Amino acid sequence: MKKLIQIQKKIIPEILEIMERRYLILKQISLNEPIGRRALSNKLELSERIIRSEVEFLKSQDLINVHTSGMSISKSGTYVLDNLKEFIDEMMGISHLEESLKKKLGIKKVIIVPGNADEDDTVRKDIGKATCKYITKILKNNYIIGVTGGNTMHEFANCLQGIKKYENILVVPARGGLGKEVEIQSNNIAAVIGKKLGGNYKLLHVPDNITKETLESLILEPEINKTLEYIQNVDVLIFGIGRADDMARRRKMPKSEFDYIMSKGAVGEAFGYYFNRNGEIVHETITIGIKLENFKSIKNTIGIVGGSRKAEAILAISKIKKDLILITDEGAANKIFELI
Repeated sequence: MKKLIQIQKKIIPEILEIMERRYLILKQISLNEPIGRRALSNKLELSERIIRSEVEFLKSQDLINVHTSGMSISKSGTYVLDNLKEFIDEMMGISHLEESLKKKLGIKKVIIVPGNADEDDTVRKDIGKATCKYITKILKNNYIIGVTGGNTMHEFANCLQGIKKYENILVVPARGGLGKEVEIQSNNIAAVIGKKLGGNYKLLHVPDNITKETLESLILEPEINKTLEYIQNVDVLIFGIGRADDMARRRKMPKSEFDYIMSKGAVGEAFGYYFNRNGEIVHETITIGIKLENFKSIKNTIGIVGGSRKAEAILAISKIKKDLILITDEGAANKIFELI
């Protein structure tokens, strides 16, 4: 494929330019449907004249639908978008970036989507879609799936429409947690994913930062104890990766504790553990759910994260789990190369 792209660039470079432009238009429509021409023009920084012309072409090819409420992608458009991705990624150098980052981090697999989630929120939707596509390749009947919370995990759950149904699938939250942002809590995400996969789900209504005595008491509760058994035996773990400072603030960590973990070089957080850039634990919160020894032994472990601000957190997690599958964006990937 690489040789073909190089030849096309020399002989008919304008074709690749047009293909990339139409691919990006289809992608933005897919991510933001229904969307109007002016909004599309602003997002892609293309003139309305170009957008008008390309929309007419895409409509004539039955790749998009145009309504008074805006444009949406058709079934044919979705098919084209999915099948063009590998070619476009190669053309844009993303395939090379994936392979380079995989080798640099020394992990099992890297999937990168274009853009930077810190600058464009729709990139998280792309990470969610890439996760859905990967998950459909590895899921099997009778699997137990563990999930965490977070904005990117929420986007992944939303992307599961139309996925094939599996037999005897169980989805569990990888850790407890209650909070105001119900939509992005692991319990809600587990429920959404369980329903969309045609399986079952368990909930874990346990707050973060509880006392050791309360923790020991809760573990004895039959329903919680049974859910914890499932968590310890997950076949696939899909989790978000957070910055240490962001997660500490979200969980309302006391200032003295916050200052302590920052002084110890905490850069990333996952499952209630705070890590420095070398993947060493600098702090552990009292919580119910997956433990680090479980995390290290899970065969299919997928970390999904976007944005250049998360680069150090990704570095920390990649030191802990060498068979990690990382799904991220260009912003994070390029920042990691800068750091190392």
